[in-house]
Amino acid sequence: MNHDALLQLFTASPGEYVSGERISHELGVSRTAIWKQIRKLEAAGYRFEASRRLGYRLLSAPDFLSAEELCARMQTERFGRPFQLFDTVDSTQNTARAAAEDGAAEGTLVIAEQQSSGRGRMGRGWISPRGKGIWMSMVLRPSVPIHFAPQLTLLTAVALCRSLRRITGLSIGIKWPNDLLIEGKKISGILLESAAEDERLKYIIAGIGISVNLEENDYPDELKDKATSLRIAGGRKLDRTEVIAGFLKEWEQLYELYREQGFGPIVTLWEALSVSLGKKVRLITPQGDVAGTPVALEESGAIRVRLDDGSHKSVFSAEMGEPL
Repeated sequence: MNHDALLQLFTASPGEYVSGERISHELGVSRTAIWKQIRKLEAAGYRFEASRRLGYRLLSAPDFLSAEELCARMQTERFGRPFQLFDTVDSTQNTARAAAEDGAAEGTLVIAEQQSSGRGRMGRGWISPRGKGIWMSMVLRPSVPIHFAPQLTLLTAVALCRSLRRITGLSIGIKWPNDLLIEGKKISGILLESAAEDERLKYIIAGIGISVNLEENDYPDELKDKATSLRIAGGRKLDRTEVIAGFLKEWEQLYELYREQGFGPIVTLWEALSVSLGKKVRLITPQGDVAGTPVALEESGAIRVRLDDGSHKSVFSAEMGEPL
């Protein structure tokens, strides 16, 4: 029994229960085989309601991306041109890096419906169920020294935050350096990984994970008070194609602004969207913990922290804890 044959029975009877007896008779399979196929479909993003007396009812199907629709709705000149759309990859970062090593042009984009080994900063895992979020990575080839790379992380965060606020109307903010939050819960992460040659950037792989249409049961219990999705926060399902196209347009515009005017305008935009300034926090750095109040973003991409004794310290890399 294949998925298509089983799904045809449900789509032919929308909103109705289909008995196990009927499925077994029409497809010539056992009840156990039906149950196993239902479980596989649920793992692929389909939702069913099961009744011992009535059988199974299809509640919803996953919303898969269409390459044709995405191409038609893009409003960019270079970002996302070309793009590759996959069903499942281990990590879009790995796929985009391989493309960059093969000479892929700046703007080449890799999108996947699902990642089997998605990752965030410091190698942490990233929950990326099939058909519910946006899991993508893009090749950048900026002509800047390697120590400017952190600026691109902050620029990407600004572009994503601005585009999502515009589309959803939600009060989304940026937590330094790379997280987007709604009421303290994470809805997106950004991971930039670079390759250098002779102290200059050879390329950057910019990875973006956006929890768009995830539901409460997609998160393990230990993350439910730390993470959320745009759907949960806004109370409605979103068009992922609209989210991708809107983000790419904003990202390309800010990237061009950065190339023309430097990082100064990005600093101003970032500070206006930040949820990290003015609140005392503990920053966990490779050199030890720092307690203080972030007061500004510096041109380098570092966060300037006012310590308890009134002095200031620039922090370039850290994990920012909760407000103290």
